[in-house]
Amino acid sequence: MSAAQPARYAQDAEGAARSVTLIGLGPMGRAMAAAYLDAGYAVTVWNRTAGRAGELVARGAVLAPGAAEAVAANDLVVLSLTDYDAVFAVLTAAESELRGKVVVNLSSDTPERAREAARWLAERGAAHLTGGVRVPPSGIGRPESDTFYSGPVEPFREHRPALEVLTGADYRGDDPGLAQLYYQIQMDLFWTSLAGYLHATAVAEANGISAEEFLPYAASTAASMPGFLSFYAPRITAGHHGGDVDRLVMAAASLDHVLHTVEASGVDGTLPRLLADTFRRGVEAGHGGSSATSLIGLFRGEGATEAGGGVAGE
Repeated sequence: MSAAQPARYAQDAEGAARSVTLIGLGPMGRAMAAAYLDAGYAVTVWNRTAGRAGELVARGAVLAPGAAEAVAANDLVVLSLTDYDAVFAVLTAAESELRGKVVVNLSSDTPERAREAARWLAERGAAHLTGGVRVPPSGIGRPESDTFYSGPVEPFREHRPALEVLTGADYRGDDPGLAQLYYQIQMDLFWTSLAGYLHATAVAEANGISAEEFLPYAASTAASMPGFLSFYAPRITAGHHGGDVDRLVMAAASLDHVLHTVEASGVDGTLPRLLADTFRRGVEAGHGGSSATSLIGLFRGEGATEAGGGVAGE
């Protein structure tokens, strides 16, 4: 143990020292290891590039010589890696040490790959909890932050206090793919929204409006979105896409105006053109008089979507 290791670790109800292994020391992994050290945990770390562990070791973490030794050190093993290819590379190297471990996999990949990892670990006597972290590294250690979890409920309950050192824990169910599903659909919304903001800002700047000048108006539009989502969600669930509030044909016309403004500004029009084409396809499918929410059927590949009382066409 490093001389910098705290003399006493936080203890559970039975007085046992709490400990964790953290594998993967990118910005997120380092933030997680630091949060555990701040909470008084005994922390073992490992990373392919050992130099990333220097500051953590100086604070008291133990650097394992290899993946197998890192996994062997503690019952709770947290992974923060680029993807599941990296996960399997690490776990295969530590295969002999996996029995009885709880592997909390906070790496990003598809729901099916999470299920694959859960099956693979179960065959080797280990439990897999899938995680989808909803904040950047700066949000780690903050109680208002949140992470999706799924997998076997008993290991989740047992280790929830340790997981909540990192962020709040939102358990989605025993299907190991659910946490990644929730995470990826959040990312679908996030990256699409961020791309829209960046594109609009490019148009603003092309017309002499700085990002700072545009900011309050961009923020106002973003702040209005929860109201739209709350209004539309129950209607989508009910399959009601009637044009009583908005009509797809008008939305398509609006996007044409956006596209013309973009092109006149000398800004790349790929993004609004894609949206305009998508909305136009909805109109051509007979949903011009329906709500823009009727596009959900188009995205599902279902063809026509029931208008729920809307009038097709204009």
